[in-house]
Amino acid sequence: PALRRLSHHLLAHYQKGTRPVRDWRTTTNVAIDLMVYAILSVDEKDQVLTTYIWYRQHWTDEFLKWDPARFDNLTQISLPVESIWVPDILINEFVDVGKSPHVPYVYVSHHGEVQNLKPIQVMTACSLDIYNFPFDVQNCSLTFTSWLHHIRDINLSLWRQPELVKFDQSVFMNQGEWELLYVLSRFQEFSVKSSDSYAEMKFYVVIRRRPLFYTVSLLLPSIFLMVMDIVGFYLPPHSGERVSFKITLLLGYSVFLIIVSDTLPATAVGTPLIGIYFVVCMALLVISLTETILIVCLVHKQDLQPHVPEWLKHLLLERATILLCIRDRKKFSQSRMQTLDTSRQVENNDSTAKPTPYVCEDPRECGAVGGTRSALAFAGRPESSAALQEVLRETTAIRQLLEKREEFRDLAREWLQVGYVLDVLLFRVYLAAVLAYSITLGTLWSVWRDA
Repeated sequence: PALRRLSHHLLAHYQKGTRPVRDWRTTTNVAIDLMVYAILSVDEKDQVLTTYIWYRQHWTDEFLKWDPARFDNLTQISLPVESIWVPDILINEFVDVGKSPHVPYVYVSHHGEVQNLKPIQVMTACSLDIYNFPFDVQNCSLTFTSWLHHIRDINLSLWRQPELVKFDQSVFMNQGEWELLYVLSRFQEFSVKSSDSYAEMKFYVVIRRRPLFYTVSLLLPSIFLMVMDIVGFYLPPHSGERVSFKITLLLGYSVFLIIVSDTLPATAVGTPLIGIYFVVCMALLVISLTETILIVCLVHKQDLQPHVPEWLKHLLLERATILLCIRDRKKFSQSRMQTLDTSRQVENNDSTAKPTPYVCEDPRECGAVGGTRSALAFAGRPESSAALQEVLRETTAIRQLLEKREEFRDLAREWLQVGYVLDVLLFRVYLAAVLAYSITLGTLWSVWRDA
């Protein structure tokens, strides 16, 4: 048969140990092509990228030429890879031997052109930048070069045009976590100090992570918890429920961070921005809880606190209400004037606490009263005087108790107003910080996603 005669003719005196050129000064040009089939895994911790590619080589073997007319017009034949010379082209970034299927044959044409087509599972080292996680774009290189032969013996070139290689996704499986953006190619010469130069063909595989899963499972729960923390500020500041609510949110966020810690990529080089985002959110929750505790301390147990200082009243109840556009700031000023009037009345009452003599306008009434008093005085003066003094003391004690209670109420009202205004002020500062932080992160992630 023609195939057997041709195979025996080509391999009878073939020596695969030497480069297949008749003149040793002739350079063997090897054309390379690459097609990405799948992105299998991206290991951020070990900085390893595992891809599955279709790799093709093309070169001319001067000892594998024949006349098709002598062999039944055969123009192409498949020969075993182990029987002919194959260039020693390797990938510099190899870190482990992949599970690639073995292809035992190559195609040879009657002009001596050899085509070596094979799929390769490539495990290569790649400098992975996870700062933009989950909107990160990775650029990993695959450098093909001859491990032994310098550029005068083996030169490399690109089989197809760079534009065709760049956007070729005809065989790419686009169903995983990563999507292929493009594949760049570049030829360069590499040399170590004064040694000979080696030809290198670099392929830059640019991939982008699909962020939908991480947005739903990481970002949205964190955003919901922060929104609930902001809503918690609308609870009354004198209510103890706000403290327990804030503590519950803080504990829930801690549990959330423990759950998502295994999802975040871990490297020794740097921390992703989303990790910093979670830490800042935790810090904001702690600040919110601290602010709540401060307000609760102000509005509770006012009987153990002194009066509100005048400078604090002026700063919070007058200036801050105008600055914060609080609608009921007139009530604050009115209540402050009532408090001042009450304190003045208390001082006046203290000065007039002693009983005053009864003054009558009618002379007959004065005479009747005087006669009655004299009669009572003469009838039983010691016993009546002791009873009246006892009644007077009891009345004075009740009056002082009521005045003291009213003073405590005014004091509590003052501190409650101060706590309310301070709560509004701190809430708006906190809300401004959260909004500025959210807008900054949203802008950065939008720019990275659209880049």
